[in-house]
Amino acid sequence: MSTENSKTNWGQFIPLASVFFFWGFVAASNDILIPVFKTAFNLTQGESQLVAFAFYIAYTVGSLIYMGISVAIKEDLVNRIGYKNGLSVGLFISALGTLLFYPAANTGSFTLMLAGLFIVGLGFSLQQTVANPLSIALGPIKTGSQRLTLAGGINNFGTTIGPLIVSFAIFGSSAEGNTTASIESVKIPYLILGFAFLVVGILLKFSSLPDKPELIEEDDSHDKIAVKTSALQYPQLVMGMIAIFLYVGVEVSTASNLPAYMESKLGFLTKDVAPYISLYWASLMIGRWTGAVEAFTENMSLLKILRFIAPYLAFGVFLAVNAIANHDLTPFYVYGLVILVLIAADMASKGNPARMLLIFSACGILATTIGMTTTGIVSVYAFTSVGLFCSTLWPCIFTLAVSGLGKHTSQGSSFLIMMIMGGGFVSVFQGKVAEFIGIQSSYIVGVICFAYLVFYAWKVSAILKAHGIDFDKKIAGGH
Repeated sequence: MSTENSKTNWGQFIPLASVFFFWGFVAASNDILIPVFKTAFNLTQGESQLVAFAFYIAYTVGSLIYMGISVAIKEDLVNRIGYKNGLSVGLFISALGTLLFYPAANTGSFTLMLAGLFIVGLGFSLQQTVANPLSIALGPIKTGSQRLTLAGGINNFGTTIGPLIVSFAIFGSSAEGNTTASIESVKIPYLILGFAFLVVGILLKFSSLPDKPELIEEDDSHDKIAVKTSALQYPQLVMGMIAIFLYVGVEVSTASNLPAYMESKLGFLTKDVAPYISLYWASLMIGRWTGAVEAFTENMSLLKILRFIAPYLAFGVFLAVNAIANHDLTPFYVYGLVILVLIAADMASKGNPARMLLIFSACGILATTIGMTTTGIVSVYAFTSVGLFCSTLWPCIFTLAVSGLGKHTSQGSSFLIMMIMGGGFVSVFQGKVAEFIGIQSSYIVGVICFAYLVFYAWKVSAILKAHGIDFDKKIAGGH
């Protein structure tokens, strides 16, 4: 990023944001596919989580392929082909994956379905590698993390409407009363999605996005540690890789196992689960919109107001989308009170990413525990509120893990993206645990994930302070 770039380039950020939208749309839609595939292919709960596993393991495989190609050509792949080309190629790869849904649906092949999701995930891996640093590059460095949080909020707009659109495409409107779905009903929405990938890929190719933006790297001169030769020599990064693995794991597994809990314990029909899956992912959008307000203004009085307006505006989007889908909104109004807990936690963090990680992870433990120990709609809202407390963990962990890495920052970032595979591994693990101790008790897996994040928040703060990095001094009074 150029030091002369003092304002966010919204004209370039907006087309880039469409890519973040796609990631969320597909990730959340997988939660609708899981119960559909489970019934259609007669799968166990553990086997059904292979949907999440195939999608998220692709991020790791994609990162390894990326590193392998970079080593082979003796140059970073994206630096060679350019950022815009990288985004376009990633979208084209994902489009190829959606094409597999057609023969998979016609032949009734679960393996082909998984292969299609895997290839979509491969494309997303390349897109993530390009889009995250590019979001930071489109404006001043001090608001880079806020743009990343805002991009996450757009991602979660996709996660909010994705389950509703895919559910409608598969089951029709709630008024039609369809309770089952054939595998053939899956192929059309994903072919349409593939066409969208192609269109956006072409548009981005010819957009005004910088092909090779200038990225400022942090100077190592202030660091008290001896000069290191690899990002893996920094403890904040290595521990952060585990944190990303578990964070993505608990975020994905909480949602992907929720349909099974609601169906088996509360008697919900598969078609009626979609609004609650949408609420879970909307909760991440609510939290991220709250955390992104500083990207728009530095006026402290206005920021205090926006911290209350932004979450309820996002909640309003969720209500509006569900109203359009003809879902009964009455059960959801009380969730507005739960959002107050998010606002209080956000204010208590005082902009320190380590403190925010600790507070939000502790809230995640509390929410998951309440979900495990209560019944009925209270337990459902407890589990969906986990989304509120996962909302800002990605930028917190990412910021803490790469702080002080200097010239090794980009290498460290690629290692962190690789750990997105946790979304697959933890989901499958919880599914297997559920087969032994029951679906509701299996959420103990989420408690363990959050417990490590609390530990990381405490430990990394001490590590960074020992190296002269104190976020209370660097960003006092704001995120």
